[in-house]
Amino acid sequence: MEIFNHNSNINFLGMRKYSIAIALVLMLASIALIAIKGLNYGLDFTGGVSVVVDYDQPVQIADVRAALAKGGLEHAVVQSLGGTREVSIRMQPKDDVDAMKAAGGKVNLDRISADVTRMLQVARPDARMKSRDYVGSEVGAELKSDGTVAAVFVILGIMAYLWIRFERRFAIAAVATEVHDVLVTLGIIALVQRDFDMTVLASVLAVIGYSINDKVVVFDRIRELFRLARKAEPEEILNRSINNTLSRTIITSLFTSITMGALYFFGGPVVRGFAVTMLIGIVVGTLSSIFVASPILLWLGVSKKDLMPVTRDNPELARRP
Repeated sequence: MEIFNHNSNINFLGMRKYSIAIALVLMLASIALIAIKGLNYGLDFTGGVSVVVDYDQPVQIADVRAALAKGGLEHAVVQSLGGTREVSIRMQPKDDVDAMKAAGGKVNLDRISADVTRMLQVARPDARMKSRDYVGSEVGAELKSDGTVAAVFVILGIMAYLWIRFERRFAIAAVATEVHDVLVTLGIIALVQRDFDMTVLASVLAVIGYSINDKVVVFDRIRELFRLARKAEPEEILNRSINNTLSRTIITSLFTSITMGALYFFGGPVVRGFAVTMLIGIVVGTLSSIFVASPILLWLGVSKKDLMPVTRDNPELARRP
């Protein structure tokens, strides 16, 4: 199945000045948005109150959310705990001063749990508070740090893998585009101020993996064409590689997007952040695979000599340009 002709000849590299300029502008704009507006961190990072509620009869998660929203807690995170009669509720109380803190700066869990129980019992009188706890912001700070370290290690691991499998120029191009993809994705999240929680962090890491997969497909084709061609110029090889893999790239992105769309509409509020972030990352990663990665390779001076094995019959290939 092909959307574009395998042998089409769209001159993507001829647009490299514009594509690289747009990519740089998007990166700078994303950095500015993250610095000025910041990410809208969710309860996983900011801390809040966690309660467990029991019901005598099975309850729907949607009904619990509706009861809390009606009582004023519209952004509470509600999850089932291994059955249909016990739910976990995490929230940032609406009135931080009156509802969260008593004298001495301690969290007023008694008042919060009583308010939550009252909200739930309006709809379901069989709701009973089982346990309650407060998670401080220190845990959230640690999660932020761990998430950043995880993303850095993923990108460094990708760089090492591509350096070994291909050549250092491919590794540099891949890391540059991965940084671009992550920054632009985070910039869009900061722009629309969507909640940034652990599921969104997980989707950002998934975007890194998805994006690099697209680029490796193109890189494989570049290496293959360099070894098959005798006199073709690097720009021609890079253009042919993008055109040869264009249908595969578009089809993969399209069907992955359809999956994420289904997850968004039918997966419930808990996974919507994951689905939205993946959709953003798919679009950004696909465009960077087509318009950014190969121009960076060309700018770095990739050539046939970089990808041919060195033998006694062609020792000149050992010399780097």
